[in-house]
Amino acid sequence: MTDNHLSRRQLLAGIGAAAAAAGANISEAAEDRRKSPFTYCLNTGTIRGQKLTFPREIETAAKAGYDSIEPWVGNINKYVSSGGSLKDIRKRLSDLGLTVESAISFFRWIVDDDEARAKGMEQAKREMDILAQIGGKRIAAPPAGATSKPGLDLDKAAERYRALLELGDQFGVVPQIEIWGSSKNLHRLGQAMYVVIESGHSKACLLPDVFHIYKGGSDFAGLKQLSAHAIQVFHINDYPADPPRDKASDRDRIYPGDGVAPLTQILRDMYANNSRAVLSLELFNPTYYKQEALTVAKTGLARTRAAVNKALSSG
Repeated sequence: MTDNHLSRRQLLAGIGAAAAAAGANISEAAEDRRKSPFTYCLNTGTIRGQKLTFPREIETAAKAGYDSIEPWVGNINKYVSSGGSLKDIRKRLSDLGLTVESAISFFRWIVDDDEARAKGMEQAKREMDILAQIGGKRIAAPPAGATSKPGLDLDKAAERYRALLELGDQFGVVPQIEIWGSSKNLHRLGQAMYVVIESGHSKACLLPDVFHIYKGGSDFAGLKQLSAHAIQVFHINDYPADPPRDKASDRDRIYPGDGVAPLTQILRDMYANNSRAVLSLELFNPTYYKQEALTVAKTGLARTRAAVNKALSSG
């Protein structure tokens, strides 16, 4: 029997067990909230290599003690196509005390090709609808499809982002401009924030990522210029000194605190700007993929909390 065809008794039993495990983390999470404004989220890319079903990803995040989850829409679609119910997912999330603060997708909203962009917007519409049904709040809007050739007109990108934001208004889901460090476009903080600002939409915001900021060549000091509204979700991770930046790739991401990223300064600057950001752990490390998913999720949360506590205690 698959996860998508669980009996009601089995579903409730599973939710009860996961809720009990999640409850064991309440005191620690509450203590964290008293100390800082940040909350903790599991981007399911961190355990993507374990190939869990979407319900199991949710339960893993809850058992590990996260406040929220950032799923990949592709895995939600896979769950639905095999008979899963979005209504059941929304209830499961509620029962486990998890929110869906963001989601990951790759619709081509930004490309110059009109036909391709129209298809991308249709994909965005479908996926925002799905997220709305499970209580999702935001979705990533990276420069998918505009990565290999430089010279994207940022004014046009801003117009297209506004159109995407207006589409999101229909579903109550906010698309966030995501920096991609290896892209030829929107790989720097200044480029991404230009598009955010020039969109002229009140809900426009940025989805930064420690690794992508490093890979794209921006100075982390630029984050000091950004308001709490501008950054609502932040992909947190770390990177080693080797390989060097021009050779580094997503697979080199490591747990916060295990590398050389200036996390203390990043988190301290955000805190000084009255940030209320959701810190979403996003890793793609093949070594972690060989480990048990719950172990990786718990380790990642512990390292993220430690990085936050270090930053706030040393400020």
